[in-house]
Amino acid sequence: MKAYVWPVDGTPPPTTTPSRWRLFVERHLPSVVIYLMVATLVAVVLYPHMVVTVPSGEIGVLWKRFGGGTVLDPRKLKSEGFNLILPWNRVFLYDLRLQSFTEPYNAISSDGVSLTATVIVRFRLQRDAVPVLHQAIGPNYEKVLVQPGIGSLTRQVIAEYTAEQAYSTARQEIQDKIRNLVEERLSQKMMEHAGEEGEESYRVSMSATFILYDILVTGIELPAAIVAAINRKTEQYYIAEEYTFRVEREKRESERKTIEAEGIRDFQQIVSQGISESYLRWRGIEATLQLSQSTNSKVVLIGSGKDGLPIILGNVDTPAPAGGTPPSGNDKSTTAAGPTMPLEKTPAAALTTPAEKIPPASSSTPSGTNPERSRSLWPISLSDIETYLTQMLLPTERKTEPRSREPSQ
Repeated sequence: MKAYVWPVDGTPPPTTTPSRWRLFVERHLPSVVIYLMVATLVAVVLYPHMVVTVPSGEIGVLWKRFGGGTVLDPRKLKSEGFNLILPWNRVFLYDLRLQSFTEPYNAISSDGVSLTATVIVRFRLQRDAVPVLHQAIGPNYEKVLVQPGIGSLTRQVIAEYTAEQAYSTARQEIQDKIRNLVEERLSQKMMEHAGEEGEESYRVSMSATFILYDILVTGIELPAAIVAAINRKTEQYYIAEEYTFRVEREKRESERKTIEAEGIRDFQQIVSQGISESYLRWRGIEATLQLSQSTNSKVVLIGSGKDGLPIILGNVDTPAPAGGTPPSGNDKSTTAAGPTMPLEKTPAAALTTPAEKIPPASSSTPSGTNPERSRSLWPISLSDIETYLTQMLLPTERKTEPRSREPSQ
């Protein structure tokens, strides 16, 4: 019999009973809390072993501790993102993106020179061949397979060339040969596994595992003495080439001068056929008339020039010395004539004809003189020209009679 305590105020106690769920929670709440704490602890401890996150560009190979080891089926590879596995299994990640490594290799050339070749290899893995690669070689396949094999082929190729060829001209050829040999070796080597009962067997070529993009030879390092000798040899080679071009240039210059001399010779032959003494006298008359028409001060010596042409001297504004006599036709002047322009170089504008024809000046000839007429080159004689120049240049001051060319009796 259960006793109920009456309240002080005299109200009777409640007669309702609690529900089943409340009674269950009241009875099992401590056990539920304990189970949740244990599960949470287990989840925290096993989370790193059960959850695998595969990064971008990589693939995961599953290894089962109690399921036969490496799973070779490419369809069971763990793709990018979140993946759940049993805590006793493992996942190995492989990079499927383009990879490269740089490695220096020591080699000896065909002439016995020790050198160092720096090689860059760029490659990529095939997705379906990653499980086989993991089982046959492992994650450190670069150091185990790629680097030693390429180093051996690099030394083999460099041994076919001299140090100078490897240093200068044959680098591209060496690079192509190394790549061809690597591709050939990859096609020959196989990854084989004879599976026992319950295991898978395979025979996969290495060329089906790697995609080789290129092999670059970025540098050839030779001893300093060898490099200096190669540079000196190259310098001497280009010096010799320079002298070759100099000789060729002198030959071309000789040919040019020969052609120029032939042209001058032909010009002189052509011009000499058309130039006569009469033509030269006529040109002298034209030049004399043009000088006489200029406004500059001048002195004209009549009858003292070559072939009877006047001589015109400038600078007559300077005062004459005391007691001096005017120049006569017999006076020999020591003044040097200025340089004259060659006939063939005389501009065409300077070869103008006189403005008018000069008539014979027989009426203006002073009395008592009998000038001798020279050979007739034109209707105008030399005596007429001398008389005309005298009247035009010295009309008021003084008139000089032309000297007679007759020999004294």
